[in-house]
Amino acid sequence: MTIQYLKKSPKTSSSDDTKTSEIVQKLLKELEITKEQGCIDLTKKFDDYHGDIIVSHERIEEIKKKLDQKTKDDIQFSFDRVRKFAEAQLKNYGQDFEVELSKGLFAGQKLVPVNTAGCYIPGGRYAHIASAVMSVTTAKVAGVKNIIACSPPKKGEGAHPTIVYTADLCGADVILNLGGVPAIAAMTNGLFKNPSADIIVGPGNQFVAEAKRILFGKVGIDLFAGPTEIAVIADGNADPEIVAVDLVGQAEHGYNSPAWLFTTSKDLAENVMKRVPELIADLPELPRTSAEAAWRDYGEVILCDTDEEMVKVSDEYAPEHLEIQTENLKWFHEKLTNYGSLFVGEETTVAYGDKCSGTNHILPTKGAGKYTGGLFVGKFIKTLSFQRMTKESTKEVGAAAARISRYEGMEAHARTGDVRLRKYGFSN
Repeated sequence: MTIQYLKKSPKTSSSDDTKTSEIVQKLLKELEITKEQGCIDLTKKFDDYHGDIIVSHERIEEIKKKLDQKTKDDIQFSFDRVRKFAEAQLKNYGQDFEVELSKGLFAGQKLVPVNTAGCYIPGGRYAHIASAVMSVTTAKVAGVKNIIACSPPKKGEGAHPTIVYTADLCGADVILNLGGVPAIAAMTNGLFKNPSADIIVGPGNQFVAEAKRILFGKVGIDLFAGPTEIAVIADGNADPEIVAVDLVGQAEHGYNSPAWLFTTSKDLAENVMKRVPELIADLPELPRTSAEAAWRDYGEVILCDTDEEMVKVSDEYAPEHLEIQTENLKWFHEKLTNYGSLFVGEETTVAYGDKCSGTNHILPTKGAGKYTGGLFVGKFIKTLSFQRMTKESTKEVGAAAARISRYEGMEAHARTGDVRLRKYGFSN
């Protein structure tokens, strides 16, 4: 099949991206320093607005009184249907569905996996077998057609043999001996005769993370990843040896891997702080060097007065991995809201989830647990909405859409409703 452009745009939607990015980066850096006053000054400059920033309750009530009833009715019409559809989405979360929002107006959603996923599997300092399992398996189960796996090669060998074996076992269609920035670029741009990735997932060092961040938009990504983190919530009933071992278990990842303890027990805190350096000193050289630096520079122990305070502190940190080693496990499980993955009770630990227990180890860091969870099948699946209507339903929907468009000043939008109203014998 041959395609022919009868009209082709001389530009793309990305034509002005570089200039825009430079402007936005400069403004964001300025606002980090100037904060509220900076926002006020820029609003005066760009919008010529000199009033209050926060809309007062008095202003809201004033608007309610002044706005004409027809406008309010049209907005209510839109609100009612959007709310009803959102409620249907929540009720049918993770499923295809269709619902009649009003007579003759049907809307629904369809779950469709992306076509191509790129899975980055670290293999520098450590051979991350589990990362191959976590990324490739999840993409395969989601129904992704093409799965490309990349892992750093070793001199004379290529990617680590266990990583190659694991990626193949889990369903990778292509495995590339590529690491770091070249790997991310290759998957994004469809190099080595592969299709371009629609999404790239998997952990990596700071260079991998930055490449994903820069390319986000051109390609989807799982998370904006930083160094791995662990936090342990523990009370006086916790075993200080197990707490200390678990903190060290994550600190060996790298020199900048935070390890945090939130506790109501001073005795426990002191025992853990004494034991952690001893445990680190007993490690082989490579993990010892990483853990020493991580605990020295990024380790924290926070003593709280109450369980409620521990929850508050933990939710503010939003740790990637969060262990609960307390008497009242159920209470903490119910109260905590911000974390990547939760490990409830002494019997489980981060390493179990990292390696083989079933939950995914590709998780949010740097506080991102406040707004997202970790990698799961849904990351590879697009939730696509659709709607269909009868001609009769146009009488109500078309008229409301046209009026709302004109309230907004969007005349061309309004006319798309007008033309259908006329064709089907209705008036606005």
